[in-house]
Amino acid sequence: MCDLVARTGRLQQRYEAGYRLVAGCIPFRCKHLDESSNDTSEKAVEVLMINSPSGPGLLFPKGGWENDETVEEAAVREALEEAGVRGVLMKFLGYYNFKSKTHEDKFNPEGLCKAAMFALLVNEELDSWPEQSTRERRWLSVPEAAELCRHSWMKDALENGFAEWYSKKDIMNSGKEDGQPPTSEPSSPEHK
Repeated sequence: MCDLVARTGRLQQRYEAGYRLVAGCIPFRCKHLDESSNDTSEKAVEVLMINSPSGPGLLFPKGGWENDETVEEAAVREALEEAGVRGVLMKFLGYYNFKSKTHEDKFNPEGLCKAAMFALLVNEELDSWPEQSTRERRWLSVPEAAELCRHSWMKDALENGFAEWYSKKDIMNSGKEDGQPPTSEPSSPEHK
């Protein structure tokens, strides 16, 4: 049984210019391709995806950005609640707009959402987490994740945000990356 509890409801959700504001992340880890060798061996990146209780395909953790938290706190919270992982936000990947039938409500009748997405370097994988009864998690290579990704906007965040950034960075030998994420509400609903 998990002592942590997932937030529910929409009373504290943030909205801007007709969009429900969402925060999410692409959790990742680096694995040695040859587990028996030392730190100089080639490393491969894996990303963590979760299933959706509402349909086929895999997703990255994401959810509503609430009034009492920063967008970074919301992204970290969603990773913990939905995927049962903790880590360090390494890079703000951009904003991604999408339409969701499940997010249509009186504040957002068209279901328009704007997601702030981050790269999260996983340093802890929990045995129990708030949504473990409805979520399964899978570590995948970037190409596998792109193939199984349920939403085109998440695939875009993976291929054109995360993979592009990751290929240019020596993540394991550096501190937190430059390009600090926003700490307040976004001002424009445009992609990236």
